[in-house]
Formats: sequence, C-alpha cells, structure tokens
Amino acid sequence: MRTDPHPEPAPRRDAGLAARTAELAAESPVRAARSPWPRRLRSTGKHVGLVALAVMMIYPLIWLLVSSIKPSETIFRDVSIIPGEIDLTNYTAGWNALLHPFGHYMMNSAIVVLGSLVGNLIACSMAAYAFARLEFRGRRVWFAIMLMSIMLPIHVVIVPQYVLFSQLGWINTFLPLIVPKLLATDAFFVFLMVQFFRGIPRELDEAARLDGCGHGRIYLRIMMPLAMPALATTAIFTFIWTWNDFFSQLIFLTNPDMYTAPIALRTFLDATGQSSWGPMFAMSIVSILPIFLVFLFGQKYLVKGIATTGIK
Repeated sequence: MRTDPHPEPAPRRDAGLAARTAELAAESPVRAARSPWPRRLRSTGKHVGLVALAVMMIYPLIWLLVSSIKPSETIFRDVSIIPGEIDLTNYTAGWNALLHPFGHYMMNSAIVVLGSLVGNLIACSMAAYAFARLEFRGRRVWFAIMLMSIMLPIHVVIVPQYVLFSQLGWINTFLPLIVPKLLATDAFFVFLMVQFFRGIPRELDEAARLDGCGHGRIYLRIMMPLAMPALATTAIFTFIWTWNDFFSQLIFLTNPDMYTAPIALRTFLDATGQSSWGPMFAMSIVSILPIFLVFLFGQKYLVKGIATTGIK
C-alpha cells in the first residue's frame, strides 16, 4: 500500500480552523453586546462637519441678502445676519438709481446669454461631431490645438480681439460677445461633446448610412437627440459663465446704454467713496436670481451630462 509521506498538515489545518471557529464563537456575544453609539457618533460628527462647511460657504450669500434689506448706514456698522431693522427701499432705489431701470441691463445680459447659448449649442456640437466621427487630415493635430486653447487665459487674447473688433466697428455692440460663440471658440464645450459622441455606438451611424443618411441627417436625427445631457450641460454652463462675465463685457461695452447687469452693478461704486452699498446689494440679489433658478431646475441635467461624458 502507498503511504503519504506528509500525513500531518491536514490535521493541523483542521485543528487551526476549529480553534479559529471557537474563537469567533466566543467573540460573537461580545460583538453583539457592543453599543452602536461609536458608529452613530462618527456619523453625527461627519454630518455636523458637512453642515458647518456648507454654512461657511453660503454665509457670504446670506450676508448679502440680509444687507440688502438693511439701511445703508447700518450695513457695515452691524455685520450680523439678523437685521435689527428691515428696509426694502434699497430694491426700489437700486432699480431706478441708474440711467435706465435695472431691468434694461438685465435684458442686455439676456440678449448676450441667448446669443451665446445658440452659438455654443450649434457650433460646438458641430465641431465635436467632426472630431468624433469624421476622418480628415490632421484631425489629431487640430484636436490637440483645440485642447491647448483651453489653457490660454482671456487676458492673452483680449488685446488682439479688441483690435480686430475695433477695426470691424463692433465696439459698443453685442457682436464681439456673440459672434465668437458661433465659431466654436469655447474649446471646453467642444471637448465635452466629443467625449459624449465617442460613447455613442458607431453601429447607429452605420445603420443610418444603410438607410441613405448622410452626415447631416446623422448629426441632426441621431447624435443631437442622444446628446441631450451634454447639450443641457453646455447650456447651463454657458448661461452661468456668460451672465457672470464682467471682464469681456467691460472691455467691449463702454456705452451706458449697452451695459449688462455685471457692469451696471459696478456703476454703484464710486471711487470718491460715495458708494450706494444698499442698492448695489439689492440689485446683486436680483441679478443672482436667474442663475439660482437655472441651477435649481437644471442641476439633475448638469450632473447627468458630466457623468455621461466621462469628465471627473
């Protein structure tokens, strides 16, 4: 009969397993008897920390809102967020304090935002479709140049842009703020849509070609409906960035009749020290409301669009 030259390891393993099982059985009553309070305390501590961080982040906005309903002479004398006296005249005074009612400047901002929205949605989606689906010479080189343009600060290109638009006679018009959007100059949105288009199966394109569709119909009837999350993200970001834009609008718009909301808010400040803080804070709240509403109702589309484009 053949004998095993190493008969001992198996019993030793069985003995070790039995000992470990007995140890766990002995510890189980102790674990069951442990109080859940340490875990609850850790969870409570995390929530308290997050709430404290959130309060720190929104405190300036709360202070701005409270200051807008305080008398101007008490805004910096009483910096608490509990107003001792409520005065709503800042809103009426701020609305009519400038050359035109403040609604005029918000309408100017709306025109710029609408033009930028249309330009980015159409031009950036077309450029993204070309980079994602078309084969042409130098595609990778042009795509790399497009990505490099994201790194250029606005201060580098604003001077040649001003010279060009001045020669075209576009200063004090909305054209310098809208026309570049029609040329897909926002490389971030092009990149975002390229990432989304690359995630759409090419089999859909091939099936459409078998039905006789060209690139135009594929772009309009297949890509655009499927790209709604990316388009919504582009629209929300374009609205927020364009509405808050101050530098570019200050450079190209020098006529008070053409001022947008950010530039109009700047006119409440006086270099001599006679600044209308109360009305300016009140109109700041009014100008923030469109951004707040857009972000409130478009948050789910924003999150979905960023998640589906692979941008972390």
